[in-house]
Amino acid sequence: MTVICSRVLVVGLGLIGSSFAKALRNANVVKEVIGVSRSRRTCERALELGVIDSFDVSLDSALAKLEAGDVVMVATPTLSVPSIIAQCQAALSRGVIVTDGASVKGSVEAAARQLLPVDALPYVVLGHPIAGSEKSGVEAVNPSLYVDHRVILTPLPETDAAAIRTVVELWRACGAVISEMSVVEHDRVLAATSHLPHVLAFSLVDALAQQQESQDIFKFAAGGFKDFTRIASSDPVMWHDIFLANSEAVLERMDQLQAQIAFLRDAIIRRDSDAILASFQRANEARDYFLTHYKNPGA
Repeated sequence: MTVICSRVLVVGLGLIGSSFAKALRNANVVKEVIGVSRSRRTCERALELGVIDSFDVSLDSALAKLEAGDVVMVATPTLSVPSIIAQCQAALSRGVIVTDGASVKGSVEAAARQLLPVDALPYVVLGHPIAGSEKSGVEAVNPSLYVDHRVILTPLPETDAAAIRTVVELWRACGAVISEMSVVEHDRVLAATSHLPHVLAFSLVDALAQQQESQDIFKFAAGGFKDFTRIASSDPVMWHDIFLANSEAVLERMDQLQAQIAFLRDAIIRRDSDAILASFQRANEARDYFLTHYKNPGA
């Protein structure tokens, strides 16, 4: 394949960052993939696994190696992304492109506008890969993680078209399908489709674990319980950051869900068979429609 850019610097070598790095190396579209992590051991392990070509434990030192057209991918927990982007200010000013994989975009945009000069904003390409796993860390690296999964880009009005094209080409080299939407729309949609399900999974497992008969509950749980609660094994720090960064949209979705649960609770108390069945049938039909019409990217 054609080389897209000379260097890609991946900041954060967990599942998202290491899988992005490894996919690019496998595709041979970048001359050098550099990794940055606070942990030297993580960097060394990434090098052993063939995730990166080289590493640095100093972000400033790694950024100094980049030239115009090179790309920085920030793949760290959501609340740490703004400070890292701010640290990229000098690189942005000389034409280095900075993108990210944070699950919330509003907080990142706000920080970028507050912390960066106006001439840096054209090279900021905010993004979010809709892919993941309950596994974490560099050992979870999966170069096929993004194949046929959506990556949502939420570029700023100031973002340079050529910078967007570069990021699009990198993600496509990973096998991803690209969508674009506004920052506000992204955060509202993801609050419903990703963040709320994690609230439910974490809350359900936490609530049941505190019950006196918790061991029997988990011992005799059926496969559906395991499937539904799988995402409660996700990285707690990452999801802590997401809920705080997107709190307004998450709370809105939680309120909607609480209203629906209250409706069903009342229907059960009243033994309103028609209301209960109608709710379940609507959910069943909506789920079937989703599986039929949207079963390709973004699983």
